[in-house]
Amino acid sequence: MRTKDLLAALATGLWRWDNASGRVTLDAEAARLLGLPAEPAELSEAAVRSRFHPVDFAEINGVIQLALSEETLAEARLRIVDERGRVQRIVRTRARPQVVDGDFELVGTLQEVPEPQPGTSAAITPITGDWRRSREAFLLDAGRALAEARSTAEVLRVAAGLSMPGFMPDGLAVFGIEGDRISVIGHHGHRPGDEKPFLNMGLATDYPAAEVIRTGRAIYLPTPEDYSRRYPTTWPLAARFGRTSWAFLPLVNAGRTIGAWMAGFAQPVAFTPDERSVLTTVARMLAQALARAGVQEEQQELALGLQRSMMPTVQPDIPGMTVAARYVPTGGGLEVGGDWYDMIPLPSGRIALVIGDVQGHDVRAAGLMGQLRIALRAYASEGHHPDAVLSRASRFLAGINETALRGNGEDQRFATCLYIEVDPATGLLDIARAGHPDPAIRLSDGTMLVRPTAGGLPLGIVPDTDYPTTRLVLEPGETMVVCTDGLIETGGHDLETGWARLRGIIEAHEVGEGDESLERLADALVQAVHGPSSHHTTGPLVDRREDDIAVLLLSREAASCGVGAGGPSAQQAVRRTVLAVAQAEPQRIAEARRQVRDVLHDWADADQVDSAVLMVSEVVTNVLMHTDGDALLVAEISGSRGARRIRVDVSDSSDELPHRRSPGELASSGRGLVLLELLAGAWGVDPRGDGKSTWFELYEDAGDAVGPVSPEPASESESEPAA
Repeated sequence: MRTKDLLAALATGLWRWDNASGRVTLDAEAARLLGLPAEPAELSEAAVRSRFHPVDFAEINGVIQLALSEETLAEARLRIVDERGRVQRIVRTRARPQVVDGDFELVGTLQEVPEPQPGTSAAITPITGDWRRSREAFLLDAGRALAEARSTAEVLRVAAGLSMPGFMPDGLAVFGIEGDRISVIGHHGHRPGDEKPFLNMGLATDYPAAEVIRTGRAIYLPTPEDYSRRYPTTWPLAARFGRTSWAFLPLVNAGRTIGAWMAGFAQPVAFTPDERSVLTTVARMLAQALARAGVQEEQQELALGLQRSMMPTVQPDIPGMTVAARYVPTGGGLEVGGDWYDMIPLPSGRIALVIGDVQGHDVRAAGLMGQLRIALRAYASEGHHPDAVLSRASRFLAGINETALRGNGEDQRFATCLYIEVDPATGLLDIARAGHPDPAIRLSDGTMLVRPTAGGLPLGIVPDTDYPTTRLVLEPGETMVVCTDGLIETGGHDLETGWARLRGIIEAHEVGEGDESLERLADALVQAVHGPSSHHTTGPLVDRREDDIAVLLLSREAASCGVGAGGPSAQQAVRRTVLAVAQAEPQRIAEARRQVRDVLHDWADADQVDSAVLMVSEVVTNVLMHTDGDALLVAEISGSRGARRIRVDVSDSSDELPHRRSPGELASSGRGLVLLELLAGAWGVDPRGDGKSTWFELYEDAGDAVGPVSPEPASESESEPAA
């Protein structure tokens, strides 16, 4: 027996409700159960709703929404009524709703159930006794749904889906006011283009919506004859829609009429006092919802306008380089904070990249950010070096703070900033930093290194502050990432855990030529912080609030620099980092250790990584303690994975060579060369014209290592201290 015949034998009908199209398909048995001729039919949603008790239909909507959220069956009992509202039978529906492009589709069965015996708990009261309860339930549901709508489009969608008890419009339109004319804000139940005749209509027009806006009084038209008699001029515009009843109600908010709401009905509606009460209440709620949505949309447009004016577009045609940028406001309110980025063409032909963060997330922070950005542009365009640009900007912001404090007692604000002067031809980067996070470099083989740079106080704290400059080279195939602390610390992270979270995204990124590759990386970084997965990677400071995000990416193309179009092979690429440690900055020895550990992050032998870090600390400390110059560290990895070599070279300006000592067991120094000989695969000291270089090598495949090489002895004063 076919399924169709089996269902018919069980007096079970099939129905399909497509919420998107507003059509309901019934087989013959389902049509019979609804009190229609026993033959397959396709009806409008309004026609089918008229066959259900209004209380039951309002309740089944809640059942459907619950089933959608829980991915379960929607099951309910429904009373079928005739044209006079008398209950004919009770049916049970079982259906599985599915979401399709934001709407739902309901496919299920209808089966008649026995009438409950009088006096039992299952008995259902007559329809007339449920009108007031049905109306109250509908208004509560409508008020909640309209209150949750956040845009004009959402308000109109909610209004179109309201299931009014006993009567349901099949066409809606919302009219607004533009000067002395009315406008169509939105409509439902019409084809695209149906609104055109109503778009250029004056308030003095003989049209119900125009009269409602002029007078503030509702208009009810129960029949087409009423419409054509009262408004003969505009009746032809309404006649083509084939409706039989209309209600036009004023939309009033804060005592002012802001528009009109039209509800058109395919079935005759008498507009009884109860029905008018429902329509009036819905119109009031609709007006308030539209007013709230309008305010929110105006604020959003204002925020977007401020963002567009404050966040410039990056220059896409830098020879041999690609730039991408993102700004994500998370501070609330106008969604504009103190974070910014900029890209400034310089008189020398170079490019300046600027990224910064003014303290705070309010309108004042956004205003100070705009002033500071203009000042930085002016100083940079005059041709000043990076240190001078930041010094002048700090003096500028300090002056604003002093004026604000004297004038109206406003609190003082500071700003962090990273200023980078880029030479596109050579990849040379001159960096000045004012309390801002350091840049990160993605090397050509995918390794990410946070590059320590010299820096000074945030802007605006001390008027005359020096900002030392750090010089780096962006090699072919490398990408620089600069960002505000929101990208690193949002989600309860600190600098260390925040960079660790981003490291996986940056190193896993597949590098390609052109803008698309860098744009994908920018999106991935933002998604790592604000995407669904970010909620599972919270940091140790979980109570830290979210922050605005600005991120700027600069990539030097490999093909333009003599490297193959696909970039160097990840297996053969040279991994290299350079770090200068000045005499006055012994704290940078810790940064040198971190750099070497980061370079060796995927080294096969963890003991060799510890040995390399220890030897770097020894050699750099020796330079700072026994010479008058600075130390320059260069660490470079080459070769294929599993058989790579790391060479660490620390150069200084002293000509005196170290020699081995024999320290006693209580001595605090003199073991540096002993450690090199014990731990290094090879090491040495090479004299140079302007000093010397102390180097050591380690081999991932220990079997390929050569024996230790000792330097020539030198004076006692040049021996290294212990770690």
